[in-house]
Amino acid sequence: MNSDTIAAIATAVSDSGIGIIRVSGEDAVAIVDKISILGNGKKRLTDVDTHTIHYGHIVDSSLKSQVIDEVMISVMRAPRSYTAEDTVEINCHGGVLMVQKVLETVLKAGARLAEPGEFTKRAFLNGRIDLSKAEAVIDVIHAKNEYALDASVKQLKGSVSDKIRSLRAKLIYEIAFIESALDDPEHISLDGYPEQLMEKTESIIDELQKLAESADNGKMLKEGINTVIVGKPNAGKSSLLNLLVGEEKAIVTDIAGTTRDILQEHIKLHGIGLNIIDTAGIRSTEDVVEKIGVEKAKKYADEADLIIYVVDSSVPLDESDYEIMEMIQHKKCIVLLNKSDLDIVVTEDSLRKILNDEFVMIKTSTKENIGIEIFEQTLKDMFFHGKIQINDEVCITNMRHKAAILDALESMKMVRQSLLNDTPEDFYSIDLMSAYASLGKIIGEEVEEDLVNEIFSKFCMGK
Repeated sequence: MNSDTIAAIATAVSDSGIGIIRVSGEDAVAIVDKISILGNGKKRLTDVDTHTIHYGHIVDSSLKSQVIDEVMISVMRAPRSYTAEDTVEINCHGGVLMVQKVLETVLKAGARLAEPGEFTKRAFLNGRIDLSKAEAVIDVIHAKNEYALDASVKQLKGSVSDKIRSLRAKLIYEIAFIESALDDPEHISLDGYPEQLMEKTESIIDELQKLAESADNGKMLKEGINTVIVGKPNAGKSSLLNLLVGEEKAIVTDIAGTTRDILQEHIKLHGIGLNIIDTAGIRSTEDVVEKIGVEKAKKYADEADLIIYVVDSSVPLDESDYEIMEMIQHKKCIVLLNKSDLDIVVTEDSLRKILNDEFVMIKTSTKENIGIEIFEQTLKDMFFHGKIQINDEVCITNMRHKAAILDALESMKMVRQSLLNDTPEDFYSIDLMSAYASLGKIIGEEVEEDLVNEIFSKFCMGK
């Protein structure tokens, strides 16, 4: 299969200035040569140097006089290409019909249509990139904010794979030393080795724990913070959503219970991605539809990364407020004392007597746009220690990577326990090898073909 020459549209299928058809494989240059005329027709594509670009025309392979489009053709010969194979890119006019017509001409000349992600899959299989870098490609494409993009670009450059390779090098050194000592005890002594290994084991455990802990922030950087707005009816939840989104997404009236179902929006606040959900006002009700909305609100609140509890500070607390406060006690939450432009009845001090002392409380008015900047800064402080930026430390954004790291961490803890129990050295070797294999899954050195196929099936065509 890998000997096939593949082709696909590498740019968005929409009207644009330029469209690119990518061709990769052993016969890429020969296939495009069949359907192209360069310059004045005296030079063939098969004769040009690698990493050069040429003006010409794409023509019907069976009827050379029939010009399809005026193009620029790039040639990148193996192994210095994205796929590490001979690769040709045809830059044609970007109309949808034209790009499709050029692709059809390439396919007629002998290429086959590439599967989703097949170019990147070939880059991985041909050893140009490892699996973590390949996954970073799709993360770059799907990045929802600049911080997720920054994290993905760093991973594409090797931040994750370099760290994993470093850890694996430490592990394989210890495995090799133990195996050598067991095979040749006369020349290699294990006296005092358990103490040395314990020190190294603790260091590796610490590194793995930091990587695993970074995954929670990494997931939010990549996918956004799952945020649920809760409060009793008419507290100002829908007004807050409209203010954050910047348009009238939710119906706002003075009638309590207007919002009966769930409204979902993805928004960015100074680069922070929020998957924000406005829920039905939580209260006891006999209305069947509203009751379903209230149950949904409770379910989403239970699963949220962040809860925004909107309190109507202009009216006394009631049973609905007490129910909400009981529900959010052990969640990450920001409390907005809304309608602060009116006479205040509910104060921060009165809420502190009931709620967790760690909850941040902010006076707001969605009507007058008061307190929203403080709310945004509070988000930064809560989730990214005041700075939403990726520093030089590795940040895990892929949950598959996190699972492999946790497996390796568990194996290393077993090594530590074996050392504490004064277990024979060959037991250390087994668990060290298990940790080594788990980390190998991240970069693709210990991974099954089915998983590889599953990962690349999620890519877009042409990438």
